[in-house]
Amino acid sequence: MKQVVSAVLKKKTDSMSIQFFRYGLVGGIAYLVDFGLLFVFTEYAGISYLFSAALSFLAGLTVNYLLSILWVFKTRSVENRMAEFSVFTFIGLAGLGLNELLLWIFTGLMGWYYLLSKLAATPLVFLWNFFARRIVLFSPPRRSRNSEGESVE
Repeated sequence: MKQVVSAVLKKKTDSMSIQFFRYGLVGGIAYLVDFGLLFVFTEYAGISYLFSAALSFLAGLTVNYLLSILWVFKTRSVENRMAEFSVFTFIGLAGLGLNELLLWIFTGLMGWYYLLSKLAATPLVFLWNFFARRIVLFSPPRRSRNSEGESVE
């Protein structure tokens, strides 16, 4: 049991299922940072909710990035960290656009209650963010095959 917990929570891994689990936890933490800062900035700092939302989104995105590179993904495909963060951010913004599109479709066109639309959109956006980031930024190197079809490093 100790080995399983260590594999899931501690060791660096390229296992997609473990990364997916960890990314779910990281996404939850980033969401709490985003939501919490939105509330604090708006209610206590007196900042406009739209500007607060932008600031809190960036803070959540940064937390997501840092925890992803430290704990979720073992392999990093991009050496330049600024370029990596830029692509990570672009994928997040594409996810935000997908979220907005789905909310508009479900609520604006189909007439669903907006919170139900958000519940339906969230897993799709989560999957987009995880797989896009894993494929583009954090995919393990593919193994080559020799002439006999055997895997080689």
